[in-house]
Amino acid sequence: MKRRDFFKLTLGASLLSSLPIRSWAQGMMEHHGSMPADMPGHGMMARQGLIPVEKMPAGQALQALPVLKNSSQKKGLFQAKITAAAHQRGLADGKTTELWLYNGQAPGPLIELYEGDQVEIEFENQLDQATTIHWHGLPVPSDQDGNPQYAVLPGQSRYYRFTLPQGCAGTYWYHPHPHGKSGEQVAHGLGGTIIVRSPKDPLKDYAEQHWAISDLRLDINGHIPANTGPDWMNGREGQFVLLNAQRQPRIQTSTAERIRVWNSCSARYLRLHIPGAQLIQVGTDGGLLEQPLAAAESILLAPAERVEFFIQAEKNLESSLQALYYDRQKMMIKEKPETLTLAGLTIRHQEIDLPEQLRTIPAIPAAASTAKVVFSEVMPMNHDMPSGHGSGMAASPGMNHQGMGGMDQETMMPGMAAMRSMFRINNQVYDMNRIDLRCPTGEWQYWDVINDSHMDHPFHLHGTQFQVLARQTGNRSFPEPFRAWRDTVNLRPNETVRLAFRQELPGLRMFHCHILEHEDLGMMAQLMVE
Repeated sequence: MKRRDFFKLTLGASLLSSLPIRSWAQGMMEHHGSMPADMPGHGMMARQGLIPVEKMPAGQALQALPVLKNSSQKKGLFQAKITAAAHQRGLADGKTTELWLYNGQAPGPLIELYEGDQVEIEFENQLDQATTIHWHGLPVPSDQDGNPQYAVLPGQSRYYRFTLPQGCAGTYWYHPHPHGKSGEQVAHGLGGTIIVRSPKDPLKDYAEQHWAISDLRLDINGHIPANTGPDWMNGREGQFVLLNAQRQPRIQTSTAERIRVWNSCSARYLRLHIPGAQLIQVGTDGGLLEQPLAAAESILLAPAERVEFFIQAEKNLESSLQALYYDRQKMMIKEKPETLTLAGLTIRHQEIDLPEQLRTIPAIPAAASTAKVVFSEVMPMNHDMPSGHGSGMAASPGMNHQGMGGMDQETMMPGMAAMRSMFRINNQVYDMNRIDLRCPTGEWQYWDVINDSHMDHPFHLHGTQFQVLARQTGNRSFPEPFRAWRDTVNLRPNETVRLAFRQELPGLRMFHCHILEHEDLGMMAQLMVE
């Protein structure tokens, strides 16, 4: 059954019987046995009291991202060590918070590399649970990419080794990728940034700003709480939205600075805007565009996306970096539109003359094969139904699931057993032992990625980058307005996006929704490159 029909029936059943979903979930637990303590969502029905946002200090000068030191003296070789461990930090309201950090730093240290570099990073896991490092967007070998099959157990270490190919300069990041735990580990602070540089970069002489945006949730005791039911359904958002791990820092910048932004939130969308100025986009996930885009009032970043831009302002300006409201069609929640202030900006006007041509991105040749990837949200009528069996009833086209915003989100929430089969790709939940699609090494592929659901989902593909060729909503189809290499793209409800890519390295690759809670619940699949 599709989500809208489930909620219609759930609402009807609740009105007839007044039986809360909490009782239903309890009955399911009695039927299936109690949930293990480490199961995602254990205690998910608990209401959360949170530290007020104003209890975290704000307005301090921006701190530059810490940089991972290269211990090698050999040109073209980058060697370093990263350790994941728990650390105690005082963040808000005089409370102490346990964070999980890379090298004790928040965000994790910036890794600066060059095309052609050989990379050797020793990773030590001092956490109490297994983890990996996924080099998000980088074209690295399958067994070096942090797949959940290669989990690093507590107390263990491993080396990640790969060589960066020419042409991969861009803005990337790294984060954990163990199945079922990615969201929890990112929510506790694990994540860091990567920049791959090229000596041929036409913008290399411009100064840079690096803004890594994340969010954090703290309960009244200063602890990072477990997910609620709405978190699993919509993705987790924290009350603190941070830039370089600071709340609303003060930033000195200019119109002659190249700004790189990472959306490293689990689920929060960022519609970036600077009042009194415009944004000239020059890069996406996979590096520079062919030409700078026309100045825009805002740029939308889905979770995991990155962007490069210059600020356009006609004079010196006191302003702010804002995240405008973006309606991503959350389930069972009717949000009040809100603009978030991410940072205060002092912008110095400087005349610049950006190159008309930044790079050449060749047109994609005809594909040797095609595939369909369908995101869907399906609720079984019977909680005993195994996942992947049947697609349920068709959605009711006039139903607005946000109209249920007055419902009690705690008592009307489906149980974890149901949610574990709710988020699917090609009508299946993730199975680490199943190959979902196959493709030959080096062969061009066209994929139609279809969002057959009623909320936004960002699609991410491991191991390579892709171009968006076209989009379709209903009977309207239109080409992508510019060429760009990407590894993550957002899909609106009922939207289809045609992607073109080729995988140059053999092995197992993941593709999934990058709302991490959806990924953890099984909205992920596997591509075998042969």
